[in-house]
Amino acid sequence: MKTPHVCALLAAAALFLPSLQAEGPFRNRDNKSTNDSGEPGYPVPYQLPTVQEVTDTLARIRDFMNASVGTRIVDSKTGQEITDLTNPVETASMERGPDNFSPLAYEMGVVHAGMLRATEVTGDPKFAEFTRKQMEFIGRARPYFAKVAEKYGVDRNGMRPVLQPRSLDDSGSMCAALIRARMAKVGPDLKPLIDLWSDYIATKQFRLEDGTLARQRPQAASLWSDDFYMSIPALAEMGRLTGERKWFDDAVKQVIQMSAREFNPTLGLYTHGWNANNPDAPQFYWGRANGWAVLAMCDLLDVLPKDHPGYPRVMAQLKAVLHGVAQYQGGMGLWHQMLDRNDSYLETSASAMFVYGIAHAVNEGWISPTTYGSIAQAGWVGLTTRVNDKGQVEGTCVGTTFASDHIYYYNRPASVRALHGYGPTLLAGIEIIRMLKNPAFTIEVKLRTYHYVPKDGKTNYHEHQ
Repeated sequence: MKTPHVCALLAAAALFLPSLQAEGPFRNRDNKSTNDSGEPGYPVPYQLPTVQEVTDTLARIRDFMNASVGTRIVDSKTGQEITDLTNPVETASMERGPDNFSPLAYEMGVVHAGMLRATEVTGDPKFAEFTRKQMEFIGRARPYFAKVAEKYGVDRNGMRPVLQPRSLDDSGSMCAALIRARMAKVGPDLKPLIDLWSDYIATKQFRLEDGTLARQRPQAASLWSDDFYMSIPALAEMGRLTGERKWFDDAVKQVIQMSAREFNPTLGLYTHGWNANNPDAPQFYWGRANGWAVLAMCDLLDVLPKDHPGYPRVMAQLKAVLHGVAQYQGGMGLWHQMLDRNDSYLETSASAMFVYGIAHAVNEGWISPTTYGSIAQAGWVGLTTRVNDKGQVEGTCVGTTFASDHIYYYNRPASVRALHGYGPTLLAGIEIIRMLKNPAFTIEVKLRTYHYVPKDGKTNYHEHQ
């Protein structure tokens, strides 16, 4: 019998634990034999998605984000909008919306990457319009909050990252987003902020003696696999923006030197972190940490000149981790919170990052569609059960520090208010659309499953380089 205390805990947990949008069993609609005794009932809609279905899912996410992310400066005391931007108000703050999504959060940088790419792939300008409105807000708010900071202090209003960045989280992801928006001519020119953030990464962030970007928490000199994404895409985009080789050199160096300390080549996985004073400590293979590494390497390879001496090493590293994570996919198409622990819960943001990384690598010809195409498709099928009718992305782990025990990781809550799941799911859907339209292969249904068959007859991905 459950005690009242246990019942209360279960009720509270229900607010955070992922719930599927629809419950199975599902029949595969691509199996035309309605009396096939070998056709099971699937826990997810195991079928080839259509471009329209994927696009509709992305549109729901976009509409939810439009309704959830503010573009106003408000008085936090009264809740009223501040329209006179010549007069600094001590209690001025950014409008955070009903889900408390910050326009400056590092997770928002991934959302902008997804929105910009969605317009590029679908042709629908409404996705990039989200980014335009946010960029205009940042451009309007930054000078005003500089006045507020001058009069009342820089830490008072949530705009400190655009005035005085103090971490990679403050700067890297959003810096990459601003550069992408600028080069796509979406929104105002925010080059001064790009310069501030890129200079912070290049010259002010703490590094190890060999130049590896590091943090001074939780221990004195620590590497986080999260920082693949908090630094490398910004460095890569600065290389693309300026044409200066030094940015690409630093980005490649980060991949190589972080991987040397954090990648387990036997498992094909990244540990969440590494401490300089305890380098041989037990390792924790947190899903989203691996996802950040996958996203970052894809972003780098998209813009890194192919004649750069580091290009083959980055490519080899991406292939190694994609090969590793692909083998840990679960029976719902999703991946677990702790990748090597099947008793940990299925987590959305990491799953979306892996679907994106695998599908993107297939579309770019970096890996073969054979097997990997089906893995990406199955991952997307699983993700669709996590996007509800409101466009909320369910089952995403909330913010998570680099920890030292499994109890912590296993019990991090999942919530629709965890912004980490929205951008990756947009990116995953975009690459699935590209994969469905990819002229390099055909998708065949044989023996109740899917086969991605290269039209040139090649199945070894090394032949596609």
